[in-house]
Amino acid sequence: MMLKVENLQVYYGAIHALQGISFNLEKGEIVALIGANGAGKSTVLNTISGILRPREGSVVFEGQEIHEMPAQDIVRKSIIQVPEGRKIFSRMTVTENLEMGAYTQTDRAAINRDMEAVFARFSRLRERRNQLGGTLSGGEQQMLAIGRGLMAHPTLLLLDEPSMGLSPLLVEQIFDIIQDINEQGTSILLVEQNAQMALAIADRAYVLETGKIVMQGTGDDLLKDPSVIEAYLGGH
Repeated sequence: MMLKVENLQVYYGAIHALQGISFNLEKGEIVALIGANGAGKSTVLNTISGILRPREGSVVFEGQEIHEMPAQDIVRKSIIQVPEGRKIFSRMTVTENLEMGAYTQTDRAAINRDMEAVFARFSRLRERRNQLGGTLSGGEQQMLAIGRGLMAHPTLLLLDEPSMGLSPLLVEQIFDIIQDINEQGTSILLVEQNAQMALAIADRAYVLETGKIVMQGTGDDLLKDPSVIEAYLGGH
């Protein structure tokens, strides 16, 4: 098992944000966390990546407990988060943003090869390699955020709302890219409000409500589940 999350109890001050969350992810899987705003999805990712500390519970990655590690050490374990809202460096160029994703690497030739691989995947970024990140469109910024994550050679990629604010056409492109990244060998934990798209590509999924997992199953099974359809798929 690549990732095992057990009984996570996470608080923001007095607010009990995660109330005993447990789930797992096997190597090579896409696992989706779906649920409404405020359900605790992003909190799960931020706890795994070391931004938040659980009050109780554990996060085990490839057999090692990581929930007390500093975030930078978790990055060195090749757990890479692409944050909600992209959070690119708006006053840096596309190239400089990608270089920031490779900050743990020291081999310049390898960094250049990795950047070429990102440009091969995202031709739009190659065209805009000298453009400031803040001047890119929303879709281009999302591509840049994912590309920056790939520069760190993730074994496990944590994606937080990658479709947020994008047009339907761009959403399809981003989800195609996510599937392609997974097929190249990267395991993915996907947090996404677009439940339809997330469940369509997920091997397995968990439904969160107010800090608790209320349902789990394969992506296909949850796509057909009447209560999921009613709550998250527009009732049809």
